[in-house]
Amino acid sequence: MSERIATVTRNTRETQITVTLNLDGEGRLACETGVPFLDHMLDQVARHGLIDLDIEAIGDLHIDDHHTVEDLGITLGQAFHQAIGDKRGIHRYGHAYVPLDEALSRVVVDFSGRPGLYMDVAFTRASIGRLDTQLFWEFFQGFVNHARMTLHIDNLKGFNAHHQAETIFKAFGRALRMAVEPDPRMAGQMPSTKGSL
Repeated sequence: MSERIATVTRNTRETQITVTLNLDGEGRLACETGVPFLDHMLDQVARHGLIDLDIEAIGDLHIDDHHTVEDLGITLGQAFHQAIGDKRGIHRYGHAYVPLDEALSRVVVDFSGRPGLYMDVAFTRASIGRLDTQLFWEFFQGFVNHARMTLHIDNLKGFNAHHQAETIFKAFGRALRMAVEPDPRMAGQMPSTKGSL
């Protein structure tokens, strides 16, 4: 496989974001979004997905975190779509269960070409640090729309909201890693009976 690296920039009146990712990285993150808990979650995705992420983000945080979180999901999804290419030779599907103390989450992904987010998470707090937990849905919705993938997220157990979120993002990273890794038995082939994804 050729290098699977992409750089995408999104500039709006609300945010200026540049994402560079390497799908075959070492799990390194260089990032400061201005939303500390989001940075912590992105570190989980990079580390557990073995994806190198360089993110520069400036957003209208004086209003709130909404635009920054949503637009980062959009930009990251665009970078994934670009880096993954035509999807020949990848596993396509990925899944992971991740526990953290009392919390347990399951994430399942399909790089199907069809955007779809199904998220069943009842956060036990309205915010973690200053980050509104509703914004996790916005992040993942932006991601799936632009990565053109199906994503199922289920928090199966947990009463600590930090643990709930962390299990979700760790499982997301691990599921992504499984899905985008080359499948030696699928080498050069499209993982679909349709012939394209």
